[in-house]
Amino acid sequence: MTENLDGTRPAKGVSAIAAKEGGGFPNPGLPPHAHRQGDHDRGAEKRAERIVAVMFLISVLGTALFIAAYFVFTPMDRNLLAEPGTLHAVRWSNLFTGLGLAISMFFIGAAAVHWAKTLMPDEEVSEERHAIAGSPETQQAAADIITGGLAESGVGRRPVIVTTMVAALAALPIAVLAPLSTLGPLPGNKLHHTFWKAGLRITRDHDGTPIRADEVAMNSIFHVMPEGLDSETPDYLEERAKAAAVLVRIDPALGKNQSSLDNGYEGILAFSKICTHVGCPVALYEQQTHHMLCPCHQSTFDVTDGAKVIFGPAHRPLPQLPIEVDAEGYLVARGDFPEPIGPSFWDIHKDK
Repeated sequence: MTENLDGTRPAKGVSAIAAKEGGGFPNPGLPPHAHRQGDHDRGAEKRAERIVAVMFLISVLGTALFIAAYFVFTPMDRNLLAEPGTLHAVRWSNLFTGLGLAISMFFIGAAAVHWAKTLMPDEEVSEERHAIAGSPETQQAAADIITGGLAESGVGRRPVIVTTMVAALAALPIAVLAPLSTLGPLPGNKLHHTFWKAGLRITRDHDGTPIRADEVAMNSIFHVMPEGLDSETPDYLEERAKAAAVLVRIDPALGKNQSSLDNGYEGILAFSKICTHVGCPVALYEQQTHHMLCPCHQSTFDVTDGAKVIFGPAHRPLPQLPIEVDAEGYLVARGDFPEPIGPSFWDIHKDK
């Protein structure tokens, strides 16, 4: 609109306005109602009903796929398409369980939308605004509207849709309950120990080569793993996740924690790579400040002070791996981490 209703031009920067006389903008009314094919064709209505029912049945099949995939394509125990305990097994497990759950939930929503668009009444209705009241008559009228809406939706007249909808909605919770059957046994003290043991050499994560003390430059960082941890190791993925560590070297004169320096070698210190907040990898190292940063929630650890938390939501330092040098000059572990790695849990200080 470029002019007001009285023919005048609106001021610059002001939209066209209605004249004060006459009650404002005229009522534009409703456009002519476009009837759907199913409104006047019984065959089209039955086809739409069958499509909705088929969608609900596909949802049931998606739920069945999720449950079957959860037990047939497991990451660690049994997998039809990959060697258990490998990344390929994890990929196939995630693919089929995710696909099954996506099909189940998508077709419930798609069926509901198609039902509403093709079978439920779509007549446009308008009414004048009126004061909100809560009289018995109004409440009865509201109840009548709900009852009438249920009648118009055809729930009572469409048993096939109702039956398949109930089946789809009833099957979906099973996909949530099925994983509960595989919970346990309790972890016991598995969380208190990692693959690290006294005498194991410290190796580079990317190629498994041992690291000599003279190869660790000042202010450098290495992502490391224990020697002997490979794909043939039982529970390889779990052991690798727990054993991940970082190796840094600082000037011993900068150390604020003598106990931490004693667990290292000439300023070379090793810490768990797993953040003590929620388990993200602490892999960012600031050489100037000697701080290690978790990229997930910005927990910051001071390497010069035993990886003490100086910022963020983490509540305890990164566990430090005690290290030394063997007769050939290679860095080796003096034992396991002195406390559980990763996020805290209720019995973290329980006797090991």
